[in-house]
Amino acid sequence: MILLDTNALIWLDDGSDRLGSQSLALIRAKWQQESVFVSAISFWECAMLERDRRVAFPQSVVAWRASMLDKGTREIALDGAVAAAAVTLALPYKDPADRFIIATALAKEAVLVTADERILGWHGQLRRQDARL
Repeated sequence: MILLDTNALIWLDDGSDRLGSQSLALIRAKWQQESVFVSAISFWECAMLERDRRVAFPQSVVAWRASMLDKGTREIALDGAVAAAAVTLALPYKDPADRFIIATALAKEAVLVTADERILGWHGQLRRQDARL
């Protein structure tokens, strides 16, 4: 099971060459097993990025989300246990979206596919794949 961080989700959808060949191969293999997941919080983060004009989507984020789910991406809802666990993570920064995404990956024992340097450099027990590779 893999969990796509927001950056990997966006890059996957737009065919960005920033998504590395190893990560793309991993995603494709897991897609065949119906094991590509995304945290619901990533869609919130996408809406925030669009609102702040940092990312442009070809359609509304609500429609884009539906499109990603139709393609086989599976969404994991944020629940109380994950939300509470996110608070206890020993991260050196406070980004709530990262906390929820990491806590989700840990709870589901998923490999987090991310290009976020702060997550990649974190010393926690998280299994991760650098999305740029």
